[in-house]
Amino acid sequence: MNDRDCTAFLQWALPRAGLLWPGFRKVRRLVCKRLGRRLTALGLADLAQYGALLERDPAERQAFDALCRIPISRFYRDRGVFDALREHVLPQLAGRASARGKRVLRAWSAGCASGEEPYTLRIIWELALKTRFPGIELQIIATDAEPVMLERARSGCYGPGSLGDVPKDWLPLAFERKGGLACVRESFRRNIEFKLQDIRMEMPEGPFDLILCRNLVFTYFDPAAQEALAARIMKRLRPGGVLAIGIHEKLPAALADLHPLPAAPALYGKSERIAG
Repeated sequence: MNDRDCTAFLQWALPRAGLLWPGFRKVRRLVCKRLGRRLTALGLADLAQYGALLERDPAERQAFDALCRIPISRFYRDRGVFDALREHVLPQLAGRASARGKRVLRAWSAGCASGEEPYTLRIIWELALKTRFPGIELQIIATDAEPVMLERARSGCYGPGSLGDVPKDWLPLAFERKGGLACVRESFRRNIEFKLQDIRMEMPEGPFDLILCRNLVFTYFDPAAQEALAARIMKRLRPGGVLAIGIHEKLPAALADLHPLPAAPALYGKSERIAG
């Protein structure tokens, strides 16, 4: 299977699966390698045979969907976003929670892959903010559709490639060495719940003060799915809460109750006048 043939196949197959080809352009070789292995496992000669199988077999369409899950993740990914969360967004949300007499700040990491994003959020809270807000506890729910990724997340151990953007003075505080891996210390694993959920089928119950839905819905799903899922996500975001998306993503135009925050690109606040 060459790149041209695989690209043509993906441009045909992805829209039929409710997925968006431009989101896969840069990662297509990963999907193509998986497709090659799938054809071998099924004993199929080429992509034409596989396409015919997709059209007649709903179970294989589910298998193809799984082949298209992209597990790219690392700690402190898009550093400017996490800096803004640390310096502006989380302190403001914690202050508002405290003013309401609340003791819990709730965050949802959607499409958490192998867990770097929710652990980054926890590390920021523990090392930079916890002492400023001693009466507030941060609770994090992290969801993903891929069981293997969630097992890695629960193990909490990572190679050096995942850690390059973490502030250097935080590394010995948040991680301990186990063999050749850096493992999240037990004190930074508290109040993170990992759940197996496909965001298209199921979402955790809100409301949340902060939702991170980055490099998932607004990259890989088609416009109809984006709009429908965005509406469901918004119902789970507390008035005054914040939504973080990928720095190269755009929100559906229908989300009029969100406004961009000046702290960093890709951060949006929900109007406090909107019930949800």
